[in-house]
Amino acid sequence: MSPVPPLALLSLLKAWPEAPATPVPPEEADALVKAAVRHGLAGFVEHALVRADLSLPEEARALLRRESLAGAARGMRVRALLLRSVEALAAVDVVPVLLKGYGLARRLYPEPLLRATTDVDLLVPRAQVMCAVHALEGLGLTTKAGDGDRDDTHHVELTGPAGLVELHFRALAGYGQALEGDALVARAEDADLDGLRVRYLCAEDEAVYLALHASNHLLQRLTWLFDLKLLARAKPHLDWDRVVARAKQTGLPQLAWYAWDAAHRLLDAPVPAQVLQALAPPLWQRALAHRLFSGPRLLDAELARNKPAWVAAKLALAPQARPMLGYALRRLRGHWARGG
Repeated sequence: MSPVPPLALLSLLKAWPEAPATPVPPEEADALVKAAVRHGLAGFVEHALVRADLSLPEEARALLRRESLAGAARGMRVRALLLRSVEALAAVDVVPVLLKGYGLARRLYPEPLLRATTDVDLLVPRAQVMCAVHALEGLGLTTKAGDGDRDDTHHVELTGPAGLVELHFRALAGYGQALEGDALVARAEDADLDGLRVRYLCAEDEAVYLALHASNHLLQRLTWLFDLKLLARAKPHLDWDRVVARAKQTGLPQLAWYAWDAAHRLLDAPVPAQVLQALAPPLWQRALAHRLFSGPRLLDAELARNKPAWVAAKLALAPQARPMLGYALRRLRGHWARGG
């Protein structure tokens, strides 16, 4: 196991919107910057340090500035593709639900470019998928051939010089189960993005979706946990009973617990104790999650760098063993079919 990483990034995120109780130790400055970059938070960390009137040594400060500007440049590129995509869909009477990314950052972060984003995620009803694909192909994007089983597919990928668009008909698929999209679209709320009509998930659905997405990726980016904290702070009147009900309806309530528990435990996200109790998995999975999702381990993104450990964690934390085993077998069959 690698040495325990410094915890300055966790301290900064946990204290927000207040300043950390102590300044960043000079010997942790480089580690803070590298962790911020790894977790897609370089821009936010620079903003938070300036707001708290905290400084870093010159070399670390310069690196953070470079990474922050680079992240903002990538974010502007994604924003441009997002706006073009929404316009193209509007031309065929499709109003997408914006998932994660720039739309989320615009609503929750001090400035939208402070949160790293690399692609455009859009959710549309199944009945509109083909129409939406053709509209996006008109932007010079090419549909990427899928290599997964149909049961495990949740989006169509379209790529081109302008970047990547993931067109979802399911919000996500993971652990051998799926979060279907049509019901989410039906409950989504109308919004405006630079004069363009878009939609966002209703607050309770977003609280569930963001948690499931984070847990599907084993919480390996602290950005996803920080999103949950910011969402809970931005929605003080969130209907938590409805969140619990929606999480249970997905059949994946444990995944919601893994993310919300970690966000509360590590970042002080304001989630009621009774919500965590209602979503909690068996005691042994809770204990395992606390071990796998400790602050130092998440900072170091250990599981993302260790494929066997990733697979083992997925199997152990799965809400239901049978769908997860079926998913694993389908992936193996696909691997063998490709000559792997």
